[in-house]
Amino acid sequence: MVRVGDPGTTPVFPYGPLPAAPHEEPHSAAEAAHTASDPVVLRIARGPEGLARARSFTRDTLRDWSLGHRCDDATLVMTELAANAVTHAAPRCAGAPDVRLGFRLEPAHLLLTVSDPDDRAPVLAPGAGSGLEEHGRGLHIVDALSEAWGWTPTPPAGKTVWARLSTSPPT
Repeated sequence: MVRVGDPGTTPVFPYGPLPAAPHEEPHSAAEAAHTASDPVVLRIARGPEGLARARSFTRDTLRDWSLGHRCDDATLVMTELAANAVTHAAPRCAGAPDVRLGFRLEPAHLLLTVSDPDDRAPVLAPGAGSGLEEHGRGLHIVDALSEAWGWTPTPPAGKTVWARLSTSPPT
C-alpha cells in the first residue's frame, strides 16, 4: 500500500496524472472491461445536505460505470474525505468556494478527489483509528480502504486530497 502524506507528490486529477501504482500487474478481463472515462465533478455545499449529496452522487456515478461492487467502499471513502473538507478546511476559509468532488475511472483504478480552499495538509491523527473515538478516524478509514491516498496543493490556493481504489471485483 502506498501512503502519501506530504505535498510535492505527482499532481493528480484534475491537474495531472495519478502517481504510479505500487505494483502493476497484467490486467484481468474484468479490469479490461473498465475503460478510462471523462472525469466527473460535483460541487457540494458545506453542511449535512452537501454530504448527503456526495454520498448519493458517488453511488449513482459508480452504478453508471458498472462499479456497483465498489460502491460501499468508494462511498465511505468519498464521504470521509468530503466530511474532512467540510468540517476542517472550508470553515477556515470564509467566503471561499464550496468543496469540489472529483471521480475518474481508469482501466484498473477509480480515483476519488476532494478539493477545498484550505492550504493546510490533512492530518492523520496518531492512534485515532484504533479505538472507539467519535472523531479523528476518517483518514484511517481512507487508508484502510484505498490502495493509495495523498494530497497535492492546488494553485492558486487550496489542496486536493485523493484516494485510489481498485476496480477489480472482490475475490
